[in-house]
Amino acid sequence: MGRNAIPYEADYVAWALEQARLLRSGAFSELDVENIAEELDDMGRSVRRELRNRLSGLVMHLLKWRYQPGFRSGSWSGTIREQRQQIRRLLNESPSLRPLVRRDLAEVYESGRTKAEAETGLPETAFPAKCPFTAEQILSEDFLPEG
Repeated sequence: MGRNAIPYEADYVAWALEQARLLRSGAFSELDVENIAEELDDMGRSVRRELRNRLSGLVMHLLKWRYQPGFRSGSWSGTIREQRQQIRRLLNESPSLRPLVRRDLAEVYESGRTKAEAETGLPETAFPAKCPFTAEQILSEDFLPEG
């Protein structure tokens, strides 16, 4: 751990600004390397968590769209469009996340299905046990499931 004027535990924002200043000035021996590494790990986990949460919300709305056609609305299609835009933004900013969409699809689907059950009041058996959509369909601007 480097010598820091501002301890990590005392004031996170001030600590982060100090670490940025030290980096920019080339004072590498003064950096709080352990806490910087932890923060970078946390940032990566946070972005992955945001992607999974957005995918789960998107899946929930796709399920609602398919299994409650009488309730379809501009609000639902707007939410689907917005989630896809935000997911596309995340994937463009961090292309290394792309494989997670397919890899985490079963987990994301389970979460989205649970949310759809809660929001629709439909029983668990109303939704397929396995994801009825491909990763490509979920992300496709033109895909809306008909049911």
